[in-house]
Amino acid sequence: MNDAKLGGRFTFPCTSLTVQRIGYGAMQLAGPGVWGPPKDPDGAVAVLREAVAAGVNHIDTSDYYGPHVTNQIIRKALHPYPAGLVIVTKLGARRPADQSWQKAISPQELTAGVHDNLRNLGMDALDVVNYRVMGSGHGTEEGSIAEQVTVLAELRRKGLIRHIGLSNATASQVAEAQSITEVVCVQNNYNLAYRHDDTLIDDLARQHIAYVPFFPLGGFSPLQSSTLSSVASRLGATAMQIALAWLLHRSPNILLIPGTSSVAHLRENLATDQLTLSPQTLAELDEIAAEAGLQHNRSAN
Repeated sequence: MNDAKLGGRFTFPCTSLTVQRIGYGAMQLAGPGVWGPPKDPDGAVAVLREAVAAGVNHIDTSDYYGPHVTNQIIRKALHPYPAGLVIVTKLGARRPADQSWQKAISPQELTAGVHDNLRNLGMDALDVVNYRVMGSGHGTEEGSIAEQVTVLAELRRKGLIRHIGLSNATASQVAEAQSITEVVCVQNNYNLAYRHDDTLIDDLARQHIAYVPFFPLGGFSPLQSSTLSSVASRLGATAMQIALAWLLHRSPNILLIPGTSSVAHLRENLATDQLTLSPQTLAELDEIAAEAGLQHNRSAN
């Protein structure tokens, strides 16, 4: 495969796992609210197969999506898995019958979560497991994660996990985890307007650790920016493509996992690698964070 395709390649530190920088996030394969089966199960299978056929070899998932739904669809669509496919999953939450998102962080819950992922994915060992720190809403929250990371490190020693990452973690939590085990990736909320992790991204880049942004266009509160719309129109692209392209330019350790349940939208996301943003355009897009901060301050006053 051409190194330039899908954003180029990235190798997780201290591993033999090399992925294309544009991957795929499976969360949207579940039903509304990330609960239950999708309306079109065959369509979900088709999206996964199309992604892999296009060269995607990094899939992000979790057994609490559905729950169990996305992992079961991944297994149906892709098992036996092609050589080189890296599946990254998450632990730290559970979905009770009321469809809420609750913490699942005891040693027993984390261990059970690993076995759930193994069973539903049909794997003997999980490539990468992110411990998802459950803060308030989608924001980070300080606090020790030593107990949870230690549990994952022990499961790694037992051969059930190959590598460990973090999700929704602060810089101090990343450092605490690194004092216990190797951390190969960090997955946090980050986009053109929400740039709280700029310093962390640069620090991780120096360590060759992957940074995987979720909500690249704002998530449940979509980013509203006339600048983004203007740039997209000028370059003949969608706002999502521009936002993803900006992330690829932001730092070489950034990996993308845009999700969709549509083959057409998938192809649109993967075409992001064909966009080139000039220094002038990048500078224009960089102003969006300042605009968003100003708007937030005005709304708070």
